Amino acid sequence: QRAPGKVLLDAVCNHLNLVEGDYFGLEFPDHKKITVWLDLLKPIVKQIRRPKHVVVKFVVKFFPPDHTQLQEELTRYLFALQVKQDLAQGRLTCNDTSAALLISHIVQSEIGDFDEASDREHLAKNKYIPQQDALEDKIVEFHHNHIGQTPAESDFQLLEIARRLEMYGIRLHPAKDREGTKINLAVANTGILVFQGFTKINAFNWAKVRKLSFKRKRFLIKLRPDANSSYQDTLEFLMASRDFCKSFWKICVEHHAFFRLFEEPKPKPKPVLFSRGSSFRFSGRTQKQVLDYVKEGGHKKVQFERKHSKIQSIRSLAAPPTEPNSEVPKQVNIGTSFAPDGCSSHSGPRSEPFVGTRLGEPRQSPTLPKSPAGSGKVDGAAQAPADEEEEVVKDRTQQSKAQPPQPSTGSLTGSPHLSELSINSQGGAVPASVILSPNLSPDTKQASPLVSPLLNDQACPRTDDEEEGRRKKSPTDKAYFIAKEVSTTERTYLKDLEVITSWFQSTVSKEDAMPEALKSLIFPNFEPLHKFHTSFLKETEQRLALWEGRSNAHIRGDYQRIGDVLLKNIQGMKQLAAHLWKHSEALEALETGIRSSRRLETVCRDFELQKVCYLPLNTFLLRPLHRLMHYKQVLERLGGGGPHFRDCRAALAEITEMVAQLHGTMIKMENFQKLHELKKDLIGIDNLVIPGRAPSDLLENIRVPTVQGRRHVPADAACTLPANPQGLFALQEFIRLGSLSKLSGKGLQQRMFFLFNDVLLYTSRGLTASNQFKVHGQLPLYGMTIEESEDEWGVPHCLTLRGQRQSIVVAASSRSEMEKWVEDIQMAIDLAEKSSGPTPEFLASSPPDNKSPDEAAVADQESEDDLSASRTSLERQAPHRGNTMVHVCWHRNTSVSMVDFSVAVENQLSGNLLRKFKNSSGWQKLWVVFTNFCLFFYKSHQDNQPLASLPLLGYSLTLPSEAEGVHKDFVFKLQFRSHVYYFRAESEYTFDR
Repeated sequence: QRAPGKVLLDAVCNHLNLVEGDYFGLEFPDHKKITVWLDLLKPIVKQIRRPKHVVVKFVVKFFPPDHTQLQEELTRYLFALQVKQDLAQGRLTCNDTSAALLISHIVQSEIGDFDEASDREHLAKNKYIPQQDALEDKIVEFHHNHIGQTPAESDFQLLEIARRLEMYGIRLHPAKDREGTKINLAVANTGILVFQGFTKINAFNWAKVRKLSFKRKRFLIKLRPDANSSYQDTLEFLMASRDFCKSFWKICVEHHAFFRLFEEPKPKPKPVLFSRGSSFRFSGRTQKQVLDYVKEGGHKKVQFERKHSKIQSIRSLAAPPTEPNSEVPKQVNIGTSFAPDGCSSHSGPRSEPFVGTRLGEPRQSPTLPKSPAGSGKVDGAAQAPADEEEEVVKDRTQQSKAQPPQPSTGSLTGSPHLSELSINSQGGAVPASVILSPNLSPDTKQASPLVSPLLNDQACPRTDDEEEGRRKKSPTDKAYFIAKEVSTTERTYLKDLEVITSWFQSTVSKEDAMPEALKSLIFPNFEPLHKFHTSFLKETEQRLALWEGRSNAHIRGDYQRIGDVLLKNIQGMKQLAAHLWKHSEALEALETGIRSSRRLETVCRDFELQKVCYLPLNTFLLRPLHRLMHYKQVLERLGGGGPHFRDCRAALAEITEMVAQLHGTMIKMENFQKLHELKKDLIGIDNLVIPGRAPSDLLENIRVPTVQGRRHVPADAACTLPANPQGLFALQEFIRLGSLSKLSGKGLQQRMFFLFNDVLLYTSRGLTASNQFKVHGQLPLYGMTIEESEDEWGVPHCLTLRGQRQSIVVAASSRSEMEKWVEDIQMAIDLAEKSSGPTPEFLASSPPDNKSPDEAAVADQESEDDLSASRTSLERQAPHRGNTMVHVCWHRNTSVSMVDFSVAVENQLSGNLLRKFKNSSGWQKLWVVFTNFCLFFYKSHQDNQPLASLPLLGYSLTLPSEAEGVHKDFVFKLQFRSHVYYFRAESEYTFDR
């Protein structure tokens, strides 16, 4: 009894052979019947007064943000038991579908594969949740989907679903605010949470908290100064008693230290005369220390018995027999009863978008300085450097209305996983009925067009060598990494399909804004694809698990290949060709519907403002055809000898045939999509997307096979096209857009140029609320000449464009930019010379002929002055378009062509990368999607919406120099002016890709 509490906790962990015991704690009722955690530094005798009458419970104390951070199967098993107990006691509240899915995984881990009679008998004997009888049919139905799943896999899936729930790991502490309103406080890995009932209404992440203290019954949170926040500097909450208040304060101190510090804080020197405040401090390893210890292999893996399961884990079955005199592992059991609303912790559910340590900052010093002003205080984290901030993909300055609950369309393994978020990105409250809507919550704060605050705060601890141990154990052959690329990109493809099949379909159904004919053209042609590719992904991931040796099934056969999986599924895709042919019709019908219905236009525009729609809406309609190109590239890289060869050759033949048949349609769909996207960014233009323009062969000609990776239709390819609407193929053809400086009497003025197959438009960014570009003039390409004129005007990289009615002088930002424009303009001029028919007028009134630079400057200035006064109704209603491709080119002073878009489509990637900033020491693991010239950052691949993004146009790509001190393998550096990012890949293959 005279030993400190740590001795007892260590004894329990040793008894269980538990390596990651730091996530757990011992709790007990004190002499006032308040449930408290055993203090690891104090002698037990000073804490437990009457040990014979006290039950000490072994409980999960710290819930990490991601269960994949739990390295040991035994640890995950104990976490699964904790979830099971929280369900039974009503702490883990969720809807019926979530509850049934959770229980189905528990049943799978306890009795094995589905058998209806056994299931119902087992459920009759075991009550996992109150009112279980009403869910029995659902539980049995879900259990049927888990056939072949081991107990360890069931634990993993259980935690995967549970961690997304609002109340996962939550222990509520009753309190009142200053107005006397009853609320509940909780603490998580991310910070302090405020609940009203079971609904989270606020969150204060550690980066915002400067100090925590308590004074008698008052719990005080002192926030860092924030000009954008409506909160006072200090928030005050009233708790039931001083003991309740101190108990909650201690839990907050421990959570802050465990999740935020690199190492255990050092003890403070004892004062000579007297002390003020509490001397309490966190004792034990921090989460980073635990992760490092396990990754460095400072332990021996042990087998264990699943007391609650009739089947044993893979590790138990595969482990070597114990030595004759070795001790048999003890059974694992978590206490059978909890005190109500005890002082426990919270894992930081997915409801908090991204909070915690600011990216790029060093962790706080391991010491927690005591302030003389309070009874006990803890400092938050330091601010990150101001210049190291992410750049946002969308500027959401309009407040969008809250959306209804969205149906989930299934997880990556076919189980209907539920949505993650039930709080908006600012931590504001969302009605309880919105608990299934992860992405369509209102955004109430304005964001800068190119700077995002979202990724400054970190929800999980920094990882430095997180991948090292896994990298050494993973397969090293190229085929394995190609198979992994198929899996990671397939995950993103499924999420993209869900934008249409789930999110968009739910939105238009609720608003009743889309005609039934249009619905029946779009959704029935995408839902079969989603169902098919869900199965494809599951099969691919199962093969990877065997390949990596994560299952004992590899004993039974040849598993280190992927060609057979690809062949089988590509043959299956051919059965879906009828749906793929319909996508061009669906794309045009949607745009026609938007043009003819103001209500549908509004619904689609509002949907595009939601974070789940991270690309233009019509881009998602092109994804299935783009995916065919990816499969073809993968199979070309898989060629060669080995076990893949025969299957890969057959699969490549199949996919090549499909690509050849759909290629012409895809190219024209891309042009159609791009024109409609540009139309939203331009004002003062009449007929950019009007069918019947004189078509040319431009779209095929610009895809010449001179650059590796660019698409073109082979001369011998059969390009059979179905009967598509004529409008799709007889449109203006986009070639290049970008920023050039136009010379006038006032000097060089930045203008945005848009090159089409028969005309060159030049614009300036308008002074409108929507940030659109106002068209100043057009230069028909027929009869135009182009010549370099640096010597004539004394301006570097200068060109003179001489049209039949007007000439202008422009300058590019660099020699290479000038050459790109010269090449594309000359090609377009040549095509315009060959085409017949007059060039249409885009503007209501053409600019004056043969203006001098001085006259042009006057006209330009007048146009800009008129912008704010003469806005059309369309301009007033247009959403703020602050970060489209056009705006990125404007800000970065660069250009992009249709060829670039095509190459970008073919080089989309998804996967995990480690990232760090220029002035930071730690690496953070993120799920990254590379598409549309942009890196989109997610916390994990399960997330439905990006946290933030980094538009890459204008960035340079290099390797870090020796002087930069980045001594890691597979690191590349991205830099634009003072913005510097380092990224680490898990393998040489991924780095090269």
